[in-house]
Amino acid sequence: MNPLIILDGGMGRELKRMGAPFSQPYWSAQALIEAPHFVEKAHQQFIDAGADIITTNSYACVPFHLGDLLYQERGTELASLAAKLAKNAVSHSNRAVTIAGSLPPAFGSYRPDLFMAEQGAQVWQDLMQAQDAYVDIWLVETLSSIEEAQVVSQVLAESTKPKYYAYTLLDDVSQLGKLRSGETVVDAVQSLLKHNPDGILFNCSIPEVIEAALAATAKVLESHHSSICLGAFANSFTPIQSGHKANDAVQELRDVCPQEYLQFAKKWQQHGANVIGGCCGIGPEHIEVLAKWKASVN
Repeated sequence: MNPLIILDGGMGRELKRMGAPFSQPYWSAQALIEAPHFVEKAHQQFIDAGADIITTNSYACVPFHLGDLLYQERGTELASLAAKLAKNAVSHSNRAVTIAGSLPPAFGSYRPDLFMAEQGAQVWQDLMQAQDAYVDIWLVETLSSIEEAQVVSQVLAESTKPKYYAYTLLDDVSQLGKLRSGETVVDAVQSLLKHNPDGILFNCSIPEVIEAALAATAKVLESHHSSICLGAFANSFTPIQSGHKANDAVQELRDVCPQEYLQFAKKWQQHGANVIGGCCGIGPEHIEVLAKWKASVN
């Protein structure tokens, strides 16, 4: 089994908790625009908690959050700043920490019905170029459909850096093993393997639906004799339904304490996950518990 690697937690909600400028529609990009020192501080808190990988705060540097005009004017500048701030945080720490360049959904999280391939490819291309000089790996976050994964895989083909793809799942325990599009995890993984990913993860879904997705993925990888990384970083949101409009309101959180999250993480590891962290609402206190567990396991 691959050694455990601890990913950081959710940047947006951590910025909000810290008192950084934070509102819809800008989400985590507002801190980049108005008070970037909060972003570097948040990275440092996750590093101090024990994260081995931190993710750039470029998730909201897309037209969906910035609007078309601000994206055209400052989107790549803000994404580059996000990557520089992550680099600064690592350089000021005394640990060897990997920086993941975030490639988020261009047209809103959890909405495969809004995806436009040509425009999405251009946004991902822009974000890649803006962050490339500062990041070590790519982390494609919150993929909702097979089509999205196929398009971004083609964009990433020109990069020699390791590539990790994270799918978001239906928040419905009666429909385990399905993406937000309704497509199966098995079909998604088999399709993605053609592009030689370095890792397949599941993110921004409730913890309860991730175990089944990892189990299904592990079976596919075994059949392909593949030893790529598996991983998970769940959120602590209340379940998100189809048709969710991410910019209409700040999604409600539920209380998932660090020890409860650790119990989910242990189950994920049993199904082969070795890259484990958190998404929205999972903070440094959760990452610290995961890091202590990692020390006992590794």
